[in-house]
Amino acid sequence: MSRKYKFLNREGLHFVSFAVVHWIDVFVRPVYAQVVLDSLEHCRRNMGMEIYCWCIMPIHMHMIFRARDGNPDSVLGRFKQFTSRGVVNAIKDNPKESRKDWMLRLFADSGARSSNIQNNQFWRHDNKPIGVWTPAVIEQKINYIHNNPVVAGLVFEPDQYRYSSAIDYAGGKGLIDIDY
Repeated sequence: MSRKYKFLNREGLHFVSFAVVHWIDVFVRPVYAQVVLDSLEHCRRNMGMEIYCWCIMPIHMHMIFRARDGNPDSVLGRFKQFTSRGVVNAIKDNPKESRKDWMLRLFADSGARSSNIQNNQFWRHDNKPIGVWTPAVIEQKINYIHNNPVVAGLVFEPDQYRYSSAIDYAGGKGLIDIDY
């Protein structure tokens, strides 16, 4: 995570958004979205991440989360580091990936230009965490996250989008467990 942005309330809920470098539409392929889902589950089970709302869009993701141990910067940083490596490796290992060379070149170029990246840069650094603490702000951010696929024209209703917690809020069961 960028060193510019700070979590002001380390115990509270935070809304974060982060995008793939060069706005590459990596998550149009389910295999790469699965890396993010696996990482979210790992963070919930092993790192104290409470996930209240999430959505993986083709070029970015949104999430409302809380770190149970008061270390949101560490938890989010580890999540982003793991998913960066995992998605880049999945791209490298995917013999069916038609855009492999192009994407890997862009990730490597971005990493070479960044002072705090050793190899490939997958996520952009401009994800400012926003503390959400009132019910009205929480509801506004949840609606924004869940309506993102509708606004993008991917689905007609939020709970139709596979890579989102909207189905959980509509009474169904989504791809990962969430906290309410």
